Amino acid sequence: MLDDVLDPEVPALSVRDLGIVRDVRAAADGPGLEVVLTPTYSGCPATELISDSVREALEAAGHGPVQVTLQRAPAWTTDWISAEGRHKLRDYGIAPPGPVDATQGVPVHIVRRAPALDCPRCGSAHTERLSAFGSTACKALYRCLDCREPFEYFKPI
Repeated sequence: MLDDVLDPEVPALSVRDLGIVRDVRAAADGPGLEVVLTPTYSGCPATELISDSVREALEAAGHGPVQVTLQRAPAWTTDWISAEGRHKLRDYGIAPPGPVDATQGVPVHIVRRAPALDCPRCGSAHTERLSAFGSTACKALYRCLDCREPFEYFKPI
């Protein structure tokens, strides 16, 4: 059921693919379920929509009542995206993020050479970054210099 609840900003991924479903357990205060979600970031504008969609999907399947709890710590990281989710991102035309290097501390850098990325369409590593931000703050805009197609890159956080 949760595999059918898609992320509204990247509809190629379910909430499970994205790794934001932290736990599903019996409700502590009666019948039904409690679903624990960790938003991709605390200001994510889709959090309420995702919570409502999760609740509606589980209740429609007869698992209600459903309570959704937001757990912000530990903070979500792109390392939580499943292997299948990374494959779906590439098929959707978004270069998936690489692993976060925890030894470097905070993985977001103000000044840093853009990573070399393989084009999700043709596989060429001959790409360039056009903008540090794509359609959302969590993505950057790139272009393949071989097939000339633009693509987004899901930045690791």
